[in-house]
Amino acid sequence: MPASTTKSVFRQGVVQGLPFILVIVPFGLLFGVVGTEAGLNLAEVMGFTLLVVAGASQFTAVSLMVDNAPVFLILAASLTVNLRMAMYSASLVPYLGNAPLWQRALVAYMQVDQVYAASAARYEARDEPVGTRIAFYFGVAAPIMPLWVLSTWVGAVLGASVPPAFALDFAIPITFLALVGPMLRTVAHVAAAVVSAVVALSTTWMPTGTGVLVAAACACATGALVEVWMERRR
Repeated sequence: MPASTTKSVFRQGVVQGLPFILVIVPFGLLFGVVGTEAGLNLAEVMGFTLLVVAGASQFTAVSLMVDNAPVFLILAASLTVNLRMAMYSASLVPYLGNAPLWQRALVAYMQVDQVYAASAARYEARDEPVGTRIAFYFGVAAPIMPLWVLSTWVGAVLGASVPPAFALDFAIPITFLALVGPMLRTVAHVAAAVVSAVVALSTTWMPTGTGVLVAAACACATGALVEVWMERRR
């Protein structure tokens, strides 16, 4: 693929990724603040951000650590929250499975909700070579990943000095509502989403984190059952 084409597609990806800055920056700032308030030092907060690279799982882990939850529960809840990444990876295999190993490794590392959502939408709409798809993926990630790390660092350094009036926590629900909404394209998707929300809200009395595990399991089972039921109807 000509270098000019690669650069052009990369730039298109960057343009697609820029709007996500509006939620990535406050999301990162909030985790930095929450992490330091939970007693983590700067190295530990940045270790979370650089090694886990999953905001929802990071918040889950920190909240459970604050509640002195057992290690196995912290790991189980965090992994459950992040299981969607396995589904993301599986859905990308038909499009990126033939890419070189080093490129697939970078794709896996930079696979966050926003990058996946923008890339998957393009892959479904266009039939392009693997190199073009990789260039677009990296382009979307280009403005997101560095700002995620930088904003987390700023939040950790500033800590409690960030005024409550900034209401940084708005970024979490808005991010996931914006990402999940367009993906509810089938009855199975909607059923799984409704069940997960209902179960999560109805299990708030359970020990911290376990409600999320139950909701995730119920949602997966619901989605699978609805898919089977619809296949039989056809």
